[in-house]
Amino acid sequence: MDQNLREQVLQRVRAEIISGQSLPGTMYSVPSLAASLGVSSTPVREALLELSRGGLVEPMRNRGFKVVEPTLTELRNLFDMREVLELHAAVLVAANPPKDLPAVRGWADEIARAVETDDVQLYLEADRAYHREFIAAAGNELLTEMVMGLRDKMRLYGISSRAGHERQQASVPEHYRLIELALAGETEALPTLLRSHIRSWEPIFVDALMRSKEHAREPLRQARG
Repeated sequence: MDQNLREQVLQRVRAEIISGQSLPGTMYSVPSLAASLGVSSTPVREALLELSRGGLVEPMRNRGFKVVEPTLTELRNLFDMREVLELHAAVLVAANPPKDLPAVRGWADEIARAVETDDVQLYLEADRAYHREFIAAAGNELLTEMVMGLRDKMRLYGISSRAGHERQQASVPEHYRLIELALAGETEALPTLLRSHIRSWEPIFVDALMRSKEHAREPLRQARG
């Protein structure tokens, strides 16, 4: 039971952080979070410790866990590494196409439903599950683990912006097309589409991150002025 609770807490807090809902500097107190969720402290502490290992939060002695501020360099590095590993996984899947990808298709349906209902939380969960299942089809557990580790470190700043919503809408047919190309064994067209699918988010995240940093500096400038 605690394991399920830990996963629920992990998904919730991770979504709050990567979507920008919990900004850098936000503090998560184990007792407070446990009380608000109506669960014991153990699964909350375990979830926050896992997030700290992933670099999203850092433990603050006797205070809790603080959301870490990302840098533009870190964001660009994550995109670079994701592209290398995810495109490699896509080539492996296309080179040995499975008979079907029912789990992946199911998550593509959930992504479409999330966009239709404007449910960002569902979009985040469904998109993560979609890509995990897709990459897992390559049959390399270490590769899957590495890619998901990179994905879980990435902050999706701007996902709720106008540009973010437009990109979500555009991603819906792309998710279905990726499945079609994989099943057809398209070792060139599949990674080409996947590269665009990944990189199309980069300018949105970068712009939102820069705006966030500028907003954070504004009170300091006013105080000095």
